[in-house]
Amino acid sequence: IASEVLMRFAPDKMDSPLLVPPPNFGMVDKGIYRSGFPSKLNFDFLTQLRLKSVVRLCSERDSSFEDFCQRRNVQILDLGTEGNREPFVEIDSKVLQTALAHITDQKKLPVLVHCSKGKHRTGCVVACLRKLQRRSLTFIFDEYERFTGRGKSELLDLQFIELFESTTRQK
Repeated sequence: IASEVLMRFAPDKMDSPLLVPPPNFGMVDKGIYRSGFPSKLNFDFLTQLRLKSVVRLCSERDSSFEDFCQRRNVQILDLGTEGNREPFVEIDSKVLQTALAHITDQKKLPVLVHCSKGKHRTGCVVACLRKLQRRSLTFIFDEYERFTGRGKSELLDLQFIELFESTTRQK
């Protein structure tokens, strides 16, 4: 069906690769993107972003993605971390600070931040970035829910975001 649509509406684009973003893809800020774990289907799309780095928040690995990044000189910052879980597990504060330092470093941009599904761990990192940007909790929680799905927020994530404080707030 995709080829029929292309033929009808963009016949000059028939030889172009189909650009498919990774799951839960979104632009966070200029040069900062978020998503779930990319697959081969997403590589042409990611190439268009001209990424300099990737912040990986999950422990999953995929050799094709590793190869894709290596061929394009994209640095992978591996911060595989657990998400917030009962009874006493939360995202490691050192991991969070490292991720935030990386994505706010202009030399590392454009950057893709991802976890398995691009929802909870990625959502927490993005939400903490929003707190550094002095966004309201209403805005932050709304954005978090847009990526997790309405009514699928993790209470522990929301609490983690609300309680996040940093002495390195941006002005």
